[in-house]
Amino acid sequence: MRRPRPSLRPVRFALLAVVWLASGQSAPAAVTDVERISLTVADLDQTEAFYRDGLGFRTVGRGVIDDRATEELLGLPVPAETLTMELGGDRVEFIRFRDPGRGYPVQAASNDLWFQHFAIVAADMDAAYARLRTTRFLPISTDGPQTLPEEDGRVRAFKFRDPDGHSLELICFPPRQGRPVWSRGSASGPTLGIDHTAISVSSTKASEAFYARLLGMKVAYEVVNRGPAQEHLDGTFAVMVRITGLRPASADGPGIELLDYRSPSTGRPPPPDTHANDLWHAHVVLKVESLDEMVSALDQAGVRFVSPGIVQLPRDIRAVQVLDPDGHAVMLKQ
Repeated sequence: MRRPRPSLRPVRFALLAVVWLASGQSAPAAVTDVERISLTVADLDQTEAFYRDGLGFRTVGRGVIDDRATEELLGLPVPAETLTMELGGDRVEFIRFRDPGRGYPVQAASNDLWFQHFAIVAADMDAAYARLRTTRFLPISTDGPQTLPEEDGRVRAFKFRDPDGHSLELICFPPRQGRPVWSRGSASGPTLGIDHTAISVSSTKASEAFYARLLGMKVAYEVVNRGPAQEHLDGTFAVMVRITGLRPASADGPGIELLDYRSPSTGRPPPPDTHANDLWHAHVVLKVESLDEMVSALDQAGVRFVSPGIVQLPRDIRAVQVLDPDGHAVMLKQ
């Protein structure tokens, strides 16, 4: 029998998260890498053209999902088609389900709890923005790329949406800012790779309990962004957002950012009947050291499972999919 879709109410986990944090325990089997980000899309050809022509990604391959194991992992019947693209060694997987779900919610905002974007690093912001403007996209930021103030590192950034409504960010670090890899350049175009995927959260404490205590990721930085530049970047007024950056054990590859909006206050939760074929669906794929130990810890902490426990996939891959405190999907694999 298929496990019922879990409720998106985070009450039980939130209470257990506080206990877990207070205990001072650490994850028994930490996340080693952020392997890839996965997005649901409506048209793979349209997606491929946009990310190739506008952002410099290259196609790694296409595939078909048509097996019961992946169906259990995703919590949704397949078949589906996949497109994998890469930028600077960082990968994104796009999935088009043959039985499509619902379109992106109208008037989606950065403080809505289904919000998730990934940040594409630009070696040259002006050149990257000019390249993006050769394609069709929907801006989130107003007045083009924004330069954040000195206390926020003088980072330049621009937020926008792809053809399906998924949020993205171009980000350019000044010298000696960001990870060392971004200072080395070496790309053939103006974009270098993916720095992080960012998710809106209702409670930094509960999310840190999940990603840091349970999954073993490390807090790399914490800042509070506000002011006119952040307002223009997010396309809204009176913004104040607490940002917490998390890193896996590996020094390479993307990290995860928690966006805790204090103003405007926490937005809408994801619909309780969200499924993997809905266009706002995204999940991040994390490699772990010991999946059995991780699943045991997640189960004890009351985390909500999408898959019916560990699923055995082809090529000796084992995986599980769970939901974080705010309903963001996370796939753990070994």
